[in-house]
Amino acid sequence: MLLTFEPVLARIAEEIEGLTDRGLPADYIPALAGADPARFGMAVAELDGTVYGVGEWRQPFSTQSVTKVFSLALALARKGDALWDHVGREPSGNPFNSLVQLEYENGIPRNPFINAGALVVTDQLHRITGDASGVTLDFLRAESGNRDLVIDREVAESETAHGDRNAALAYFMASCDNIANPVPTLLREYFRQCAIRASCADLALATAFLARHGLRADGSRLLTSSQAKQINAVMLTCGAYDAAGDFAHRVGLPGKSGVGGGIIAVVPGRCTLCVWGPGLDARGNSVAGVTALDRFTTLTGLSVF
Repeated sequence: MLLTFEPVLARIAEEIEGLTDRGLPADYIPALAGADPARFGMAVAELDGTVYGVGEWRQPFSTQSVTKVFSLALALARKGDALWDHVGREPSGNPFNSLVQLEYENGIPRNPFINAGALVVTDQLHRITGDASGVTLDFLRAESGNRDLVIDREVAESETAHGDRNAALAYFMASCDNIANPVPTLLREYFRQCAIRASCADLALATAFLARHGLRADGSRLLTSSQAKQINAVMLTCGAYDAAGDFAHRVGLPGKSGVGGGIIAVVPGRCTLCVWGPGLDARGNSVAGVTALDRFTTLTGLSVF
């Protein structure tokens, strides 16, 4: 059955307009603290590159932890299964910047989407390429078709100035021989990666390689089908911080959120989505974004369940 996305998106936008509580922006990163929670955008990209959108779907925003999916894919493509020697694939059950589990798990983070795990992935990618943030930005530009994507210097500097917790995570893992680069170098690359600005349209298009089972927009293969499955699985179980179970329950798709208010999601073999709403819940996920994705899978029947 042919599914037309425009009326679905229009209905979702109308329902989001009626949300009375959209949460609060991430105030621990000063450059993000002033974002308006009332803003909203949503895009759906089909596998042939056709994109549909509603609201502020072409407005660039700070991608933050959404980029962890792309750095993971790039690292896994280069390092293969040996990457999993450095980072696990289990939900953490703790906040995304928690130090608790690292000590009794010998510096091996639970999964690549909590901050400790993403630091390890960025470290491995930088060890291989010498430019982790640059190759991530180049990948996003190529897959989205938008050469104007940039790293927001103000946001990167803001995160650097308030990045003590991430530094603590990195130094502890370095003490366990799970970090290869000098910690200051790693932190610079990590903060730059998180400070990439992109729109819902850009990110929906850039994520489509996971719906195409590892194939890039130009038809070349980035990942094997098995590797794409691995990333989708970890997104489903770990992609929404310590609310991943609730996200899977409500949305039923592999997804990855960021504290800039963005969430990407994958319908394998069909399409990819990105939503943006800067207001976050207590666990760091966009209130409007989760609600919109919940309504999308309910209205269309497109989920992995």
